[in-house]
Amino acid sequence: MYLSSCVPARQFDDMKAARERCDSELAELKAKYETFTAREKELNVKVEELSKQAKTLSGDTASLGLSLRRLTSSYDKLNSTYDLLLQKNEQLMRGKEDDNKKLMGQFQLTQEELIKKEDQLKLAEADLQKRKAEVESLSADLKIFEKNLNEKETKVKELESVLAKKDSTVKALKTKVSDALRGFQDNGLTVDMRNGKVYISLEERLLFASGSTVVDARGVTALKDLAKVLERESDIHVLIEGHTDNVPIKSASIKDNWDLSVLRATSIVRIITANSKVDPRRLTAAGRGEFFPIDKGNTADARRKNRRTEIILTPKLDELFQILEAQ
Repeated sequence: MYLSSCVPARQFDDMKAARERCDSELAELKAKYETFTAREKELNVKVEELSKQAKTLSGDTASLGLSLRRLTSSYDKLNSTYDLLLQKNEQLMRGKEDDNKKLMGQFQLTQEELIKKEDQLKLAEADLQKRKAEVESLSADLKIFEKNLNEKETKVKELESVLAKKDSTVKALKTKVSDALRGFQDNGLTVDMRNGKVYISLEERLLFASGSTVVDARGVTALKDLAKVLERESDIHVLIEGHTDNVPIKSASIKDNWDLSVLRATSIVRIITANSKVDPRRLTAAGRGEFFPIDKGNTADARRKNRRTEIILTPKLDELFQILEAQ
């Protein structure tokens, strides 16, 4: 009984193991079956889609076939028309061959003329460039000229301003001198303007006795009044010129008329410097003798006019000279 019970137990185990293997294989088969089933469904769907596409393509193919036949017919007609056009074109070409030769000749002539025109145009362009360069050079020169002209105009305006200022100064100076010497103007003294200067002319009778270099009292008074004006006008140069007539003179202290004219001028300079604060550097004493007469006649009245002393007042022109030197 023990042995009989052991054998069936082993068989049972073997059978059990076989069954488990079968179950396992069955499970695998079921899984594969389910996979195949799903795949089959997908393929069926694709088959249906492909069938639909095949039907569509079949319809398109029929339509394309019809279109192809129509295009073939049209193509044949076009070929026929093209052949006809070629024939007509050959006829036209033969008929126009002479015209073409004429046209070619005209074309060549036109081309030659065009080449000549192009050459002329190049020459004209070169000349234009040359003239343009000349114009630019002239323009540059013009700008320099305009600049120089503007500078000169500025200088001219400055000069005009200085000259106007000088003229104004001279006029004012003449007025001041005339006012200061008003009491002597009916006694051989005159004041006038010439060449931008004030000329004070004093006859011999107002200053000196005949042949003398000593100024009399009335002349000293006139010179003192003039010195007061010169003292206030510090920018005025003063030139004292002595003049004589043409009658020769000679004494122990005076050699000739020239000597007399110089000595009279220095006498006046001494009176001015002794009776005012006028800077002696502003004063110049000069003698002209009988060589600058105002009346060339040989009468007593002419000689009286020529025996005179002229005091010439000149404004300083430093500003004017500076402008001229800067040019």
